Amino acid sequence: MRSETRGACAAAAVVAGAAAMLVAAQAPVGYTDTPMQPDGRWRVHDGTRPQPMMVAPGPNAGFATAPADATVLLGPEVGLSAWQRVGGGAVTWQVDGGIAQTGRGTIETKATFGDVQLHVEFATPSEVKGDSQGRGNSGVYLAGAFEIQVLDSYNNPTYPDGQAAAMYGQFPPLVNASRPPGEWQAYDITFTAPRFSGDTLVQPAIVTVYHNGILVHHARPFWGPTAHRMIAPYTPASARGSIRLQDHQNPVRYRNIWVRQIQP
Repeated sequence: MRSETRGACAAAAVVAGAAAMLVAAQAPVGYTDTPMQPDGRWRVHDGTRPQPMMVAPGPNAGFATAPADATVLLGPEVGLSAWQRVGGGAVTWQVDGGIAQTGRGTIETKATFGDVQLHVEFATPSEVKGDSQGRGNSGVYLAGAFEIQVLDSYNNPTYPDGQAAAMYGQFPPLVNASRPPGEWQAYDITFTAPRFSGDTLVQPAIVTVYHNGILVHHARPFWGPTAHRMIAPYTPASARGSIRLQDHQNPVRYRNIWVRQIQP
């Protein structure tokens, strides 16, 4: 084979390899062996589910100081005094000036809650490391059982029901309102706890979520407590519980967390 031909073939192989790598990088990230969700449309963590459209939030949208009747759970004056480690033991997260960073274990509030209005501000790392679920992964749990996902979802394809602001494993957000890595973001959540008559579910848990001031879930019911690769069944234990912040071995910062209990 002539050297020019060999060179052309080698160049073509490099281009083809780069194209294959690009396709692989853009391929859906998810599962094909998980259970179907109750409506029969998608599997849990289905990578072929449509990705939510990205919508840029306003520059200061979503940030809010605690109202007079709120309980501040994380701030300069309280630090992490309202929290404990799930499963026991001291909280090992670093905290400085009211900003806490994930580290060595999921934490939960010492108090338990039912219906709440919750405000949470968070920031994923400025330096991007990893991809999909390995990039700025954490989560906010309501009643200890229902997760609103925290993730760096800025130009980061993953399974849609696991991206930032998703009702984890169940519903993607209506749009992707993520800010770039390192920037502070906010969730405003209104949560209605499930209702039971004895062991019988009367009303599922319902949530409304704003991500950086943009509505991403509107009075949407949970199919059950959230979990990886499955949807857990409802039990009366999910009617009330702690607010949890997940440690997923990714550095994520939190600040300005407050809650208002809503009386039925």
